[in-house]
Amino acid sequence: MDNRYTINDISFDIGSLAVKAMMYEVACYPSPGLVSCISNGAHKDMDYYTFIDSTSALIKYLILCVEEGLKKNHPNDVFFQLRKIGIMAERDMYKKTKGVNTHKGMLFLMGICCAAVGIAIRDKKRFLDIRQIIKDMTEGIVERELEPILREKHLLKDSLSHGEKLFLEHGIKGIRGEIEKGLPVIFDFSLEFYKLNSDLNKNDRLVHTLIGIMQYSEDTNILHRHSLDVLQDIHKKARDIISLGGMKTIEGKKAIQLLDAEFIERNISPGGSADLLAITVFLHMVEDYIRTI
Repeated sequence: MDNRYTINDISFDIGSLAVKAMMYEVACYPSPGLVSCISNGAHKDMDYYTFIDSTSALIKYLILCVEEGLKKNHPNDVFFQLRKIGIMAERDMYKKTKGVNTHKGMLFLMGICCAAVGIAIRDKKRFLDIRQIIKDMTEGIVERELEPILREKHLLKDSLSHGEKLFLEHGIKGIRGEIEKGLPVIFDFSLEFYKLNSDLNKNDRLVHTLIGIMQYSEDTNILHRHSLDVLQDIHKKARDIISLGGMKTIEGKKAIQLLDAEFIERNISPGGSADLLAITVFLHMVEDYIRTI
């Protein structure tokens, strides 16, 4: 690590990249069914300004997540400290948005990734080691947090989150399962996909990558609002759009516009895929940042 950089510098730098990635995600259009700077998508309770308010409330907590990673603690211990930060962050998010959940899933993913980046920098690891750090941080999360539900389902059902209900009813591990596996959609697909499409302008590259992610994302937002059949249909539609060229062709752009109109009409919002897009952009910027220190 360059001696010019202090823990404070790094925490603020990485936190700012996280915020930038979150704002990039919500700014791009057409992002089918999602809030953007042009459209509220399939949402009636939030808009672009709600996301600005929410993001501004989370800045200091994302910086704190990086700081936790930079401390000399085991990755698993870092994760348990993040839980405390997350509780405070959620409280402030809901206060800013008047009770609207804009970033709960994003906060979970981004907070973990910020801390993992901190650990990687602290231990002078390579960028690609971040995936294993995330796995080390979250090892056992499904066993600890989801599997007990199967034993206590009759007692707990009324107090379960959407993700916990999906695990109880369908065995879907959702965001916890993905993070415990080290975010395979991102590290096996979307990071490289985002890099390969650097010839597109910023907006089109973001939308194109979002559609790419939608081919594979086990999006619990869609599963909660709709069904597994709807999710599988969306996977197919995203693959069809990418085969048309996505944001690189007139046909692909038309197909994305039509998908946006369909999602708005059917109240479909691929929020899980949007979160993965933001993490993809964040990690891409982190990879460049790590080369400079």
